[in-house]
Amino acid sequence: MPRGSPSLPPAVILCGGAGTRLRGHVPSLPKPLVEIGGQPILWHVIQLYLAQGFSEILLLTGFRAEAIEDFVGAQRWPPGASVRCIQTGIDTPTGGRLRNAAAALDALTVCVAYADGLANIDLARLLAYHRSHGAAATMTIVQPELPFGVAELDGDGVVCGFREKPRSEHWVNGGFFCFEHEVLERLEPDSTLEREPLAGLAAAGELRAFHHDGFWRCMDTYKDAVALNELWTAGRAPWKIW
Repeated sequence: MPRGSPSLPPAVILCGGAGTRLRGHVPSLPKPLVEIGGQPILWHVIQLYLAQGFSEILLLTGFRAEAIEDFVGAQRWPPGASVRCIQTGIDTPTGGRLRNAAAALDALTVCVAYADGLANIDLARLLAYHRSHGAAATMTIVQPELPFGVAELDGDGVVCGFREKPRSEHWVNGGFFCFEHEVLERLEPDSTLEREPLAGLAAAGELRAFHHDGFWRCMDTYKDAVALNELWTAGRAPWKIW
C-alpha cells in the first residue's frame, strides 16, 4: 500500500500510443517524440510539471518504448528531478497502462496527463481543488477551439456575419487529472480510461471537474503539430511557463 504522499505527488504521463494520425508525416517517431520548437512534445509536457515544482515524473511507455527511453537518458534534468520510464505494453489501453504502473507509485494521490496535450494550466490549483472536494478523481475540462468558422444568424435565418474558429460551447476532457491511488487499483488490464472507468466514477459521484479556461491544444493531427510549432516560432507559446 502506498505511504503518505508528499505535498506534490508523482506526475504520470501516458505516452504509449502510436499516434496513427501522425504516422504518415513522421513514420519513424512515436507520437510523444514529435517535435515542437526543436523538442519533443513530451519534453514540453514534462516541463509543465517541473516548472511548477513537481519532481517525480513517470512515463508509461508502449509503442517504440526504447526511443522514449533513449530520449529520457540523453536529457539533463534539473537537480532533484526524477524522470523514468515504465514499459506498460505496446497495445495496452490507457486505463491498463495506469493499472500496470500502480505498484510503482508510492503515493496516495497521483497526477496524470497525456503526452500530446499542452496548456497554460495551473497545476497547483488543480491539485488543491482535488484535495479540497474529497472525491476520488478530478478531470480538467476545457472548451476547445472549433476547427472552422461559424455563421451567425438572426431569427429569420439571415446570415449576419461569421466568427472565425470560436470556442466550443461544450466542455471536454482536457487530459490533466488527479486520482487517488484506489482509482488505479480498480482499473482492469483492458480498461480504456476515457470510457468505463471515468463513466463509472461519474456514476458513483466520485469525479469532479476542474475548469480551465486558458490555452489548451491537443496534438492529434499533423495540422495541430504545425499550429503548435508556429506559436512557438512566433514566441507566442502560452504553455511556456518556464
